[in-house]
Parts: sequence; C-alpha cells; structure tokens
Amino acid sequence: MTELIIDTEGAGQVKITDEVIAIIAGTAALEIEGVAGMAGKLSGDIAQILGRHNLGKGVIVEVAGGGVKVTLNILAKFGYKLQEMSEAIQRRVETAIDNMLGLNTQEININISGVLYYDGDGYGNSAKPQKKKRRYNEP
Repeated sequence: MTELIIDTEGAGQVKITDEVIAIIAGTAALEIEGVAGMAGKLSGDIAQILGRHNLGKGVIVEVAGGGVKVTLNILAKFGYKLQEMSEAIQRRVETAIDNMLGLNTQEININISGVLYYDGDGYGNSAKPQKKKRRYNEP
C-alpha cells in the first residue's frame, strides 16, 4: 500500500493511502446511472460482483508525480450506452478526487468487465441461464 504525503504549510503532513483514493473513486463511479457494481477477481478468472461494502475493490490506484492514475473495473447494466457511461464515470471520479483531495488526476481508465441483465429479481449474470430441457421420462 502506498501513501500520498501532502505537506501543509507549517502545520505538518497529511497522509492519504491509495485505499482511500480507491474508495472515493469507487463510490463516485457507483453514483453513475448504468453502473451495476464494481468487478473484482477471486481465484482464476472468476469475476465477483462487489457490493457497497467493498467500495475500493475493483479500483487500482497509482500515485505518480503529485497526481493519481485510477483504473476502475466496472460491471454495467444491460441497455446503457457504454461509451457515454464511461465518460460520465471519468468526469465524476475526476471531480470527486479533486473536490475531496485536491489532487490532479492524470488518467482515469475504465474497464467494463461485464454486462448484467435485469431478470425481475435484480441484476444477474452476463449470460442468461438456460432452462434444462426435460425428456419424456424425467419427472
């Protein structure tokens, strides 16, 4: 975990961890219409939907030269324009980081890791489950 250290004028230092920046970026992204959640990785290539308890997960932060580079792994809701949604995420994350931390964002990269559909009970997997076909002799 890296820290960004900000010197205040004679009053000491403020240390901000990359986890704090990730939480701010993740929270800002979730405010955008069309974002179903953040995507994280478990073992292998199994994607995990991360709810609001893990707001910094699915976000990679690099602190470089007084600014930050942020990469967000997003799960989108089906039916939204991904380009417009991504641009809105970038604007919102940049504004949140600037307003809360006063930091320059050098890059905000969006990875759309999946598209979720609404099945009546909520947003589910990116592929609709197939019903098993019954044979005549099966109950």
